[in-house]
Amino acid sequence: MKIASWNVNSLNVRLPHLQQWLGDAAPDVVCLQETKLEDSRFPDTALLEQGYRSVFSGQKTYNGVAILSRAPANDVQVGIPGFEDEQKRVIAATIGDVRIINLYVVNGQDVGTDKYAYKLRWLEAVQGWVAGELQRHPRLVVLGDFNIAPDDRDVHDPAIWNDDHILTSTAERDALRRLCALGLHDAFRLHHEDGGIFSWWDYRQAGFRRDRGLRIDLTLVSEALREACTAAGIDREPRTWERPSDHAPAWVSLGDS
Repeated sequence: MKIASWNVNSLNVRLPHLQQWLGDAAPDVVCLQETKLEDSRFPDTALLEQGYRSVFSGQKTYNGVAILSRAPANDVQVGIPGFEDEQKRVIAATIGDVRIINLYVVNGQDVGTDKYAYKLRWLEAVQGWVAGELQRHPRLVVLGDFNIAPDDRDVHDPAIWNDDHILTSTAERDALRRLCALGLHDAFRLHHEDGGIFSWWDYRQAGFRRDRGLRIDLTLVSEALREACTAAGIDREPRTWERPSDHAPAWVSLGDS
């Protein structure tokens, strides 16, 4: 099973890119973030014509998440149970025998702001929920746009992206480590030790051309899936297309275990 995550930064704009990539990469499951579409406008019919069923939770202009899959999605959960939040950032479903949680983690604006505090509260709520999901679903994948670069290998310049900076502050990285400590593994790091491989590049200052990026799109697999994780990577190709998302798809392949 090939499972991917892609922040498309507006599905209305990027639908042709998504359709092209689905045809080229042929994933079994794709988790989308920042669809920026109300549910009534989600292009589920067009995607079904390509063989992908859709479950989604969206809102106008901001946020929005979806799971596309070749096989039916069961036991769909929208939002973090017990955490009141109008922002559409979370959707989960069971596909086959794998539970999948798709997260669009809060950006946080700047260290010390109210939005930063909200991000940390949000991550704490996710941790509590995922702990329970792992008990119920040992075969679990948590993936999405985490808006956190796990360590200095995942940023183009650690002198800039330091503890004072959003996406790399100690509190954010500690929250991610606590989540992983529940029994999750960064699938990318199971197969790649080197730094300098990124999933997001700012539109400004020729970020992609200069490869001034961050790896903030993550695929985390549970201990029960660790041995089944045969490959993981980031597909830079869609970032080269005309009017691209600022993110590239991150993916993980699971074999038999």
